[in-house]
Amino acid sequence: MAGVNVPLIAMHHAYVVTERIEGIQNMPNVRDHDASVYLRLQGDALSVGGYEHNPIFWEDVSDRFAFSLFDLDWDVFMQHIDGAVNRVPALEQTGIKSTVCGPESFTADHKPLMGEAPEVRGFFLGCGFNSAGMMLGGGCGKELAHWIIHGRPEKDMYGYDIRRFHHSLTNNNRWIRERSHESYAKNYSVVFPFDEPLASRNMRKDPFHQVLQEQGCVFQERHGWERPGWFNRDGPAPVLDYDYYSAYDVLKNTDYKYSEILGKEYTFDFPPHHDVIRDECLTCRNTVAVFDMSYFGKFYLNGPDAKKAADWLFTADVNKAPGSTVYTCMLNKRGGVESDLTVSRLEPSPAHLPLTPESNGEAYYLAIGGGVAQHNWSHIQAVLQDQGFRCTLIDHTEDMGMISIQGPKSRELLQEVLDSDLSSDAFPFSTHKIVNAAGHKVRAMRLSFVGEMGWELHIPKESCLPVYHAVMAAGAKYGICNAGYRAIDSLSIEKGYRHWHADLRPDDTPLEAGLAFTCKMKTSIPFLGRKALEAQKAEGLRRRIVCFTVDEKVPMFGLETIFRNGVPVGHLRRSEFGFAIDKTIANMVLKGRWRLCFGVV
Repeated sequence: MAGVNVPLIAMHHAYVVTERIEGIQNMPNVRDHDASVYLRLQGDALSVGGYEHNPIFWEDVSDRFAFSLFDLDWDVFMQHIDGAVNRVPALEQTGIKSTVCGPESFTADHKPLMGEAPEVRGFFLGCGFNSAGMMLGGGCGKELAHWIIHGRPEKDMYGYDIRRFHHSLTNNNRWIRERSHESYAKNYSVVFPFDEPLASRNMRKDPFHQVLQEQGCVFQERHGWERPGWFNRDGPAPVLDYDYYSAYDVLKNTDYKYSEILGKEYTFDFPPHHDVIRDECLTCRNTVAVFDMSYFGKFYLNGPDAKKAADWLFTADVNKAPGSTVYTCMLNKRGGVESDLTVSRLEPSPAHLPLTPESNGEAYYLAIGGGVAQHNWSHIQAVLQDQGFRCTLIDHTEDMGMISIQGPKSRELLQEVLDSDLSSDAFPFSTHKIVNAAGHKVRAMRLSFVGEMGWELHIPKESCLPVYHAVMAAGAKYGICNAGYRAIDSLSIEKGYRHWHADLRPDDTPLEAGLAFTCKMKTSIPFLGRKALEAQKAEGLRRRIVCFTVDEKVPMFGLETIFRNGVPVGHLRRSEFGFAIDKTIANMVLKGRWRLCFGVV
């Protein structure tokens, strides 16, 4: 109707109501996670329903179907009756009074679709409630109303925001169907910390995918991308086509090594390959490691008003000399952090895409965490439109790969591969250059998200493999290893670096997050959210994101409740094990008087 993608799918969803059961009146509602069934008290009877592994997709929607129901398919529903009887044996002798089977919309992650559509300004979504509309409707309705009127919700709603999905996925029927099926079938499954979907995989693969898979890479799925999680010592573990958990007469994948590895991680203890991730981390700390970060969003901002736009969008002063790279935030009007990213100022030059766009004036290269690239893209485009800036945002994410070579031996290694002087005088931290790497032009940036000396190489996709092989060959004598994002998570929290939406959310300000250094408050340059930060600074902080460690060797994953003297004082945002200090590290928000109790001002 309006060119808006709404990534949901309709399925038959049912429950039945039993006849009267004597003595049932005080029974609590029950959810049996093993049987994927629920039993809910309904007067002196029970309603029974659940989430089957073979739901019926609503394929043909009639124009005359309105507020109607389907006939219940007992062949599909009987698995719930069996599960209910196993839990409440009295049901075996109880009749069925009524059945309800209607259409319900389901989404790729079993969460609603809310917020402004990326395709059309002013078009808001509030749908896909996955049979939880009664439960979520009140709060979501309130937040959506605030979103429409004020441009954003009062609370952090990113988990429901339509922009959590990349636009290349939201109109892809295979992705919608497979992921929605898996989310439906696993709705009652225990959520383990490092689980990954099996559905709709290999949607977006970078140029390094095959060579890393051959070296044992265990991939994670983010924004449709296959990104390295960690490297298995027992050889390749490829992700196979989705088998629908053998529903619909689809043959079940056998000898599925990737699925078996995920199954071994179904624990709330340290995973069985804890030592593998440790070795990746310590190799980076002590020698050198290479990280494939190609899933990062890679945008160019240029045009007549590019400088004005950059001043307004970014909290940091990014208008330093061409060749500079600046870590910065983007904020909303309330001063909340919508993004953290790096912005590199470019020299005016003719186009040599994908490394340099055509520019007669100001141009900037934006590198953004790949899992939130759509959110960033939509935020920037909205600000450009609202302010009337005459500039263009160009996406070259798919055209370039990116590897990050990090560790104390990174300079010695790369000096053999790059044709540029890498000394601190010639190539300072937070700068970038176009250089030759093994005969291929790349953009080298001296940056780190793991707290070690290192460089990122942003590489045209046709040059990715030759450059990677040259780096690995030069690094062999230093003991170089491939490392994944499980290592990055650990290394980054050791250095106090923030992950957006894990540590840092849209309802946190840079002042609360310890990121005041990213804000050009000592200049007179206005930027989006500045007034809110000035007011907060004048009033004083009421909460802070803080870090602490745990002496006992216990795993933590985020969302654990923290107690002080038996009183709950908050919960964790993110937690990882820090291998360099041999302790669990966690970030949390401390509010009000608890800040003072912990000595935080």
